[in-house]
Amino acid sequence: MTRSAPAPHALALHRRTRRCGTGAYTIIEMMIALGVLAILVSVSQSLYSGYQERARVGQAAADLRSIATRIEQFRIEFGRLPSAIDRAMNAVPVDPWGHAYEYLPIEGAPPRVMGAVRKDKNLVPLNSDFDLYSRGPDGQSRAPLTAKVSHDDVIRASDGRFFGVATAF
Repeated sequence: MTRSAPAPHALALHRRTRRCGTGAYTIIEMMIALGVLAILVSVSQSLYSGYQERARVGQAAADLRSIATRIEQFRIEFGRLPSAIDRAMNAVPVDPWGHAYEYLPIEGAPPRVMGAVRKDKNLVPLNSDFDLYSRGPDGQSRAPLTAKVSHDDVIRASDGRFFGVATAF
């Protein structure tokens, strides 16, 4: 048996089909590639924004430590706590979210001040000397840490033994 050669027009059709199919992508392939790319971008953006938020919280905690140190230096120098945060600092510092840090002297304050003092879940004051905190990303806060708007606050607690997010205390 001998094989016969393919017809010339069949050979040309075969070459033309092969040439077009190897160099181009179908719309389905392009849509799948774009879908995968969109998923990768959204995952990486959420990871990056989470990293940024952790960095802001870390910066706020470091700022609170620094401010608390300045307040303690003021107490050593003058024998009392400053009445306002700008008495210990040159200016009122702002947190990474653009809000002023909150300060409340407790030691030696009149009894009416105790209502504004920050409290833990058992309604026990967080500090006995002074309160110092950031209102966090939402810019809102309430005295008890159990209040929903206080969960994202960055606080100083246990008379300076804790600095961090209110939910971690």
